[in-house]
This record gives sequence, C-alpha cells and structure tokens, in this order.
Amino acid sequence: MPIVPRGPRFPQAPRSARALLVLLALAGCAEREPIRIGVAGSFGTPIGAPMLRAAQLAADEINASGGIDGRPIELVTRDDRADPDSAVAVATELAASPVVAVVGHLFSGMSLAAAPVYNGADRPVAAISPSSSAPEYATTGPWTFRVCPSDAVHGEALARWIGDRLELKRGAVLYLDDAYGRGIRAHFVRQFRQRGGTLVGIDPYLGAAPEVGPFLDRLERRGGAQFLVVAGNRADAEVVLREARARGLAVPVLGGDGLEGIEQAGPVAEGTYLTAAYLPAIRSEANSAFVSRYRARFAAEPPPNQPAAATYDAIHLLARVIAEVGPDRERIRDALADIGTASPAFEGVTGPIAFDANGDLAARRVYVGLVRGGTVLLAGTL
Repeated sequence: MPIVPRGPRFPQAPRSARALLVLLALAGCAEREPIRIGVAGSFGTPIGAPMLRAAQLAADEINASGGIDGRPIELVTRDDRADPDSAVAVATELAASPVVAVVGHLFSGMSLAAAPVYNGADRPVAAISPSSSAPEYATTGPWTFRVCPSDAVHGEALARWIGDRLELKRGAVLYLDDAYGRGIRAHFVRQFRQRGGTLVGIDPYLGAAPEVGPFLDRLERRGGAQFLVVAGNRADAEVVLREARARGLAVPVLGGDGLEGIEQAGPVAEGTYLTAAYLPAIRSEANSAFVSRYRARFAAEPPPNQPAAATYDAIHLLARVIAEVGPDRERIRDALADIGTASPAFEGVTGPIAFDANGDLAARRVYVGLVRGGTVLLAGTL
C-alpha cells in the first residue's frame, strides 16, 4: 500500500470548546427537523383526491418560502378509505405519532368516528376537518375544528335562495335516508315553511341507484310543484334527474354540497342549482391566485374543489399558528381556539376563518352554483 503523507498538524481546540461545537451542531440539526402535520382523508374518491393534492401544494409553498422558522413541513398522509373503522385506526396512529396537528377527515362519518380519538388520546391532537358538515361534529370535543359550513347552513341557504331569489313558494323534497340527507332536509324544510312555503311531498330514498319513479309519478299527478330539492349525493341526484327529465318534469332541481361534480353528468344536469362552501369561480384575488397555482401544478386534473381549497387554507392556517406558538400540540389547539376572538381571523382562499367556542366557523358565506354548459357558474352568494 502506498504511504499516505501526513498533513500538517494543527493544535486541537480545548475539550470544552469541542463540546460546545457538538451542542451547537445538534441544535442546528434540531432546528432543521421537519414539523410533521397529519393529513387524513378518503383519497381514493374523486372528492378526496384533490384534498391530497392541495395539501402538498400548500406544504411546498411554505417550504419554498423557508418553512416555519427554518424548519420544513412534512405531511404524514393516511387514507381512511371512506370507512369509519379505518378512520379510527388512522386517528389512533396519527395521535400516537410525532404529528403536531391533523387536517382531516374528509367525510362527516369518518370525522365523527375519529373525533373521540383525537380528543381522548393520551396526547390529544387538534384536527381540522375541511369538509365534514354534520351539525353534531361541532360538539365532538375541544380538539376538533372545521373550516366549512354545516348542513344546517346549506339547508337554510337553499330555502332562502328558492324563496327570495327564485320566488318559488310550492315544491317537493327527495332526500337520501342517511345522516347527511336527513340533515339537509330537516333544515331546509323548517326554514322554507317558516318563510311561508308549501311542500307537497317529502320522501326518502336509499342508495346510489334509488327507485324514485313512483315518487315522481305521484308528484306529476298531484301537480303544483314549482321545484324539486334533492337532499343527497351526486350519484343519486343523477338518477333523480334522469327519471325526472324522462317524465318531462321541467321544474328546477336543487341540492346541497353533496351534488358536487353533478355538472359532469352532461345535459341532464343543465340548469341544476347547488349550494357550496367554495367554487373555483369565486371572484377574489386570493382564490384566483390559488386556482392558477393549482392548475399549473396539476394541469391534467379538474379545477380544485371545496375540500381542496379548505385543506389548502388549513395547512397555511396551521403554519401561521405554529410560527406564533411553536410545534406544541396544546399550544396549537389553544391558538386555534383563539382565532377570530383573541387573535385575528385568518383570511383564506375560502374566505375568513374564525372559530366559535365549539371550534365551528363563527360565520361563513354559502355560494350557489348553476350548471351551464358542463360547468358550474357562480349564481349568487348567501
């Protein structure tokens, strides 16, 4: 082996100085340790996939601007597969992990199943749902928040739109017989009747391919209905629309945020109204910039939906909070609870975010969309 010549000898630093250098190096490593945020949702669904994309977009933007006090955000993503049991397992894993907060879950059923875990774990963790609209979610505990209106708000908005804007006084309701459908129905019916409206039929159905023909036949024979509210999801609303159009029932059809994506059903959905907490067509500087960045990043995908926009807001909101109070779970929860009272509201893509005493939105606009030519236009704001 060749002999390697020795380099010049330098005097070593004293032991105390070397120890100080080691401590400084370790401190530098700690500062660069990622801040982990959990993201939980039903990512395999058409509604949930945009949520995951928007979370990554937000994290990348924050990291590109230097992270949080020099520390990058790292997303810990978990798919609950739209199953309550899986949601509990995901919540249990995230609560036991190093994440400092969670954005999720997507659907109300999964959020309601997971909430006791986030609130009752050995180390509770704040969870912000972007789109769980069940009214009872607001009472699940002090560690759970949401950044979308409840079903109560959507049902009441439908009643105001039909009575005040469309000036219709007599109609009918078809509702999916689950928590979501019953929630929209109950709040719509109460508000519409309080405003002097009359309903000639309020009927339930089951499943994504419901047998609604007999109801529509009875409605046609009875006559007098000026509109039809479908309190359900996109798949069952498509069935109702096809059956109604086949019978020549030409009255306006309206629904809540469960009808998201109905414009993709083609001509049968033309003229359908739906309420939404967010639409890409919202005219604001913040939303225009978000939609442009989202489309540039995910050019082959549809425009962002409500869970995407709300998830994007939730990640940026958490970044602001963590920058102010640090990556401590309890401090993060307390700071979130103060938003809109002890600290300013957060101005997001979806609008201002301020929480009430239950972690629910203190106030939120609801938008009404109208399907025209395969897209959803902004028809109005309530």
